[in-house]
Amino acid sequence: MFFRQYDLACLSLYSYMIGDESTGRAVVIDPQRDISGYLADAEANGLAIDMVLETHFHADFLSGHLELAEATGATIAYGSDAVAEFPIRRLADRERISLGDVVLEIRHTPGHTPESISIVVFEHETDVEPWAVFTGDTLFVGDVGRPDLLASVGRTADELARHLFRSLNDQLMTLPDSTLVYPAHGAGSACGKSMLDAVSTSIGEQRKSNYALKPMTEEQFVEAVTQGQSVAPLYFAFTADSNRRARELFDDSEAPRVLELDEALRLQADGAVIIDGRSPESFASGHLVGAVNVGLDGRFAEYAGDIVRPGESIILITDPGRETEARVRLARIGFDRVVGALHNVEQLLAEQPSTSALAQRANRVSADDFGSWCTDPDLQIVDLRNPGEQEDGIVSGAQRIPLAQLLDRQVELDRSRCTVLYCAGGYRSSIGASLLRSLGFTHVADVVGGFAACESAGVPIDSTPVGAR
Repeated sequence: MFFRQYDLACLSLYSYMIGDESTGRAVVIDPQRDISGYLADAEANGLAIDMVLETHFHADFLSGHLELAEATGATIAYGSDAVAEFPIRRLADRERISLGDVVLEIRHTPGHTPESISIVVFEHETDVEPWAVFTGDTLFVGDVGRPDLLASVGRTADELARHLFRSLNDQLMTLPDSTLVYPAHGAGSACGKSMLDAVSTSIGEQRKSNYALKPMTEEQFVEAVTQGQSVAPLYFAFTADSNRRARELFDDSEAPRVLELDEALRLQADGAVIIDGRSPESFASGHLVGAVNVGLDGRFAEYAGDIVRPGESIILITDPGRETEARVRLARIGFDRVVGALHNVEQLLAEQPSTSALAQRANRVSADDFGSWCTDPDLQIVDLRNPGEQEDGIVSGAQRIPLAQLLDRQVELDRSRCTVLYCAGGYRSSIGASLLRSLGFTHVADVVGGFAACESAGVPIDSTPVGAR
């Protein structure tokens, strides 16, 4: 048996290739959109990718099933409840797929989505007990898939949570404790609320330690898995829908077109969004007016998807040589309208006169300075963290607007007032502050070091439980 796990840390995504070396047949499970790694590994190991197995229609990334099918001739397969615009093979519950001696068994595990499946692997055809199970977004290390992402298409969290309860107990927990568990996501993913930082686990370990697998009634389970979920990123509905559709294929080797400053400004005036992928510190020292800062060294695609609407044109600014990386990472969530990139932005800004209307600095404040401002009754404070992050308190007087909702909820803020934003550590607050400036807010700052720094600096904290406010 050939087995490889692929860890795409910036999206907390795990994908897999499994094959039979005696026959040379292989499948890829839940592939990322840029597929060159799978193709290289298949060639290096004498494998032919026969099938792309999708555990469900993903919301957090645009899968590479169409790219792999085009490159290899592989069949795309989903659970039998899946409906797509492109040709797929629908897999029945308990259906077996033979790669040779290696055998895969499909188990229908709806809950995170209606069409979700898990894939049980037997290393040898004659094995009584399985080697592992690929659980998609049904079961994670320390968590289970959230059931609340499909409200926009008429599926309630309560309904899907009940399906998830039965899938876990009737399908996955019937597997032997020794069965290894390989999920589609790890810690940091918004597809669950409390995933642990581990690449795999076992059925036995999860039976003992996973909060959602403790002995409880179905009603108790529904309550446990529907409460405390983070705000879903803004782009999730778009990407989930895109994964069902026939779409343009992506070439991960193509660099974005280089733009001259005049052309970039013209495109910006026509509605293009400038995403500056440099660090918050570099961005603060000088950037183009209207640019939004989403640092490439963080969860770039996920947070870009919170501040750019699907279909908007995008202009990239990065540190030298990282433009293609930025383009690829945006394509992983289906944001393909990168119209070009600006090179040498520091030089371009340096060449502008000090009175130029093209360049500006960002105001980032220390927690100590912020603490001295907090008594100003006219100060507008925004907490960009998710509800689960606020359990230990918020800065007194802060409005709670998670970053994923800021674009839609900015109308709740007064543009004429001085606004200070903070998050957990400072990455999201730089994004949020730059977004508000791009929308016309004139007096905006963000707190370096975020909530942790505020606590250390003695900034007044309201520790009232979130649900009691």
